[in-house]
Amino acid sequence: MAGAAVKPWWRETVETIVWAFVLAMIIRTFIVQAFWIPSGSMIPTLEVGDRVLVAKFWHWFFEPARGSLYVFRYPVDRERDFVKRVIAIPGDTVDIRGGVVFINGQPTEEPYVKNHDRFTLRPSNIFPEVPFTVPEGKYMMLGDNRSNSSDSRYWGLASKEDMRGPVFFRYWPPRRIGIPR
Repeated sequence: MAGAAVKPWWRETVETIVWAFVLAMIIRTFIVQAFWIPSGSMIPTLEVGDRVLVAKFWHWFFEPARGSLYVFRYPVDRERDFVKRVIAIPGDTVDIRGGVVFINGQPTEEPYVKNHDRFTLRPSNIFPEVPFTVPEGKYMMLGDNRSNSSDSRYWGLASKEDMRGPVFFRYWPPRRIGIPR
């Protein structure tokens, strides 16, 4: 093209790197983020070392659904992220007796829980009344490995504003690639 200035190679390279960085930050902040699973609280659904993708934009359009896997800020230490299963949503009445979760008076079917415990929810500083109703903007989050999970039973409910997004894909390890359920 006549009259068009040709940029030096180093300038093209710098611009490409800057734009790639900006695009990566936008995607990570607003669209999709990768997370590493550091503990066994979600075994067998997610194992230690699994790597998952989270749809960070999802909560702008949809409320967290009962039974879905979500990454959220840990209420006790907001610098950390946890992944757990949404067990109860706003308006649900919850009780746990002998390891069985009751939602709105009905025992739940939880085929993803392989390691049951005998936990019974009792009145405490966290839950003054049992059974209790999940307030608006809050969610009860439990690990699938109930006998080895720090979850809502011990630290309370997760807030809507702390929800990062649902886990929608496991990309590592290769033998377990797929959609975790």
